[in-house]
Amino acid sequence: QLQLVESGGGLVQAGGSLRLSCAASGRAFSSYKMGWFRQAPGKEREFVAAISRNSGNTYYADSVKGRFTISRDNAKTTVYLQMNTLKPEDTAVYYCAADPSAYGSASRLGRQYDYWGQGTQVTVSS
Repeated sequence: QLQLVESGGGLVQAGGSLRLSCAASGRAFSSYKMGWFRQAPGKEREFVAAISRNSGNTYYADSVKGRFTISRDNAKTTVYLQMNTLKPEDTAVYYCAADPSAYGSASRLGRQYDYWGQGTQVTVSS
């Protein structure tokens, strides 16, 4: 079992930055591939970013590429999402998720992730 707790969300003006953290408790954090997803009101959940177990591979949605950076610290069992140049359309609840599967480096598909946090609200004002 893995428990995930996100933090770092809030209200920010367009063009600003936020850093989300996702603290994991449980066994063998370094064996999980990690991802960030978001869901805006009235919209489906969408992929944001993912990172492989050893940080060797990262993946981003086109909408955030060049603005967001995913990273992880396996010693601290934490994954981060640095968000820069935020836009109003980035407003959503952001979730971190963990994928325990042994194959592949990281997935953009939500159904690959078995563990989810409770989410943290990010609101970007124009």
